[in-house]
Amino acid sequence: MSTEETLVLVKPDGVARGLTGSILARIEAKGYALVDIRLVEPDRDRLEKHYAEHAGKPFYEPLLEFMMSGPSVAIRLAGNRVIEGFRSLAGTTDPTTAAPGTIRGDFGRDWGLADQLNLVHGSDSPESAAR
Repeated sequence: MSTEETLVLVKPDGVARGLTGSILARIEAKGYALVDIRLVEPDRDRLEKHYAEHAGKPFYEPLLEFMMSGPSVAIRLAGNRVIEGFRSLAGTTDPTTAAPGTIRGDFGRDWGLADQLNLVHGSDSPESAAR
């Protein structure tokens, strides 16, 4: 069993709606270890590095603006297959297609801005988690 780490963000909409505790409870119920957790207000430079693979896409600028609109909670998780496991727990990017029982399926509601206002971010690889 190999342990890996990942970065999870509770995005500004999740923080503003008071869902951080509910999201953390779901993470802990899965048995993942909380290695580090902190409230962050990332600046544009950090966000450009974090979302570099999306540069030039139509949603890139609105995403950066949204992520600078309020605080996020940054969580470093560890566990067996935690990257894949958290992304499954989060649900599909668009809350309208996320299955019940997932974070986005149960708590998502901002249908018109689903690519941004979807509560959480989970890194898709060890490399993106390190950024």
